[in-house]
Amino acid sequence: GLLSAVICPRAMAFALCCLAISGFHGAATHASVRSAAGSRMSASPLMSADHDILLRVARGEEADRTPVWLMRQAGRYMKAFRAISTKYPFRQRSETPDLAVELSLQPWKAFGMDGVIMFSDILTPLPGMGIEFDILPGKGPIIPDPIRSMDDIRTRCKKMDDPESSHPFLADILGSLRKETEGKCTLLGFVGAPWTLAAYSVEGGASKNCEVTKRMMYEAPEVLTALLDTVTDSIIEYASYQVRSGAQVIQVFDSWGQYLSPAQFVTFAKPFAERVIVELKARHPDTPVIYFAHGSSGYLELQRDMPADMLSLDWRCDMTQARETLGKEVKVAGNIDPLILFADEQTIRAAVRECIDQAGHSGHILNLGHGILQGTPEENVAALVDEAKTYTRVAA
Repeated sequence: GLLSAVICPRAMAFALCCLAISGFHGAATHASVRSAAGSRMSASPLMSADHDILLRVARGEEADRTPVWLMRQAGRYMKAFRAISTKYPFRQRSETPDLAVELSLQPWKAFGMDGVIMFSDILTPLPGMGIEFDILPGKGPIIPDPIRSMDDIRTRCKKMDDPESSHPFLADILGSLRKETEGKCTLLGFVGAPWTLAAYSVEGGASKNCEVTKRMMYEAPEVLTALLDTVTDSIIEYASYQVRSGAQVIQVFDSWGQYLSPAQFVTFAKPFAERVIVELKARHPDTPVIYFAHGSSGYLELQRDMPADMLSLDWRCDMTQARETLGKEVKVAGNIDPLILFADEQTIRAAVRECIDQAGHSGHILNLGHGILQGTPEENVAALVDEAKTYTRVAA
């Protein structure tokens, strides 16, 4: 539900007044008065008038500045993150609420983005569909028993009907994050798009050319379509579960969009992603959905009519041309090259201003055109976020 927060400046030293929260976990509206000194995390950003700026812009509202969050903002570039990631394997980190909550909050505490995105992975829902996976250091995702036939789908794949039972930790993670960020920033959840999750499940892990899946596409398209149907139905349930657990915005990641031709996108990716988005919007009409297809600049015009509230652009496309191609009515996110964060501060700040100017200062959330890379200097992330939050409209 929509959060409204009213702050009484003179009483700030003693209490927060009237935090009205509607629709969270299906509970009735209630008032909460908390000690400003006692309940707020000392390191996290204070409540401010633009605490929900990301949510509002994602919904299509105007704002005085461009909101900012970064893909993979909780990651190994942070020293605090590495202190935990070196002790615990990925799935333990992402499926243990205390660890996942801490990792999710680290970049927000350090840099003050306008959104917190839960620390997880697009493959996390797969075990709920009967597909096991792991993420190994130096190797990435591994699916030991990939899906390769119709018989595999019939005997081993299943629709995720009850994410509360298969993924109970998710409600704990998002519920805790919502409490920590309430009145301070927007909470994002995310899912992998059906094409990307199906392709991962067929390949068995990362792939240079997506060869096994594309051969299936040509030789047995009915098998791939059946797998896509199962994954789509499951992701609808999984994404809805995230919203019920506290997520205010959902991003749909088609991380393997670069493997598709325009015609393949239309057949094997777009209709299934649209099913997820349409059903999610039907169940949760106030929850914005952002769609990001990595490497999709070659078929950007085919995304113009997608039902997402916003399209996230990768770094390979020109923001000005993208807005012309999509039309000003299509809201966008992105799309700074992640490698700019290895440049000097002046260059980084100039890139932020250029991206915001090209986007037109309206209907835009600043982000990178892909995730933050390992080895990125933390002070450079701080400079990017600071510039985004302080740069306002240029003179007409």
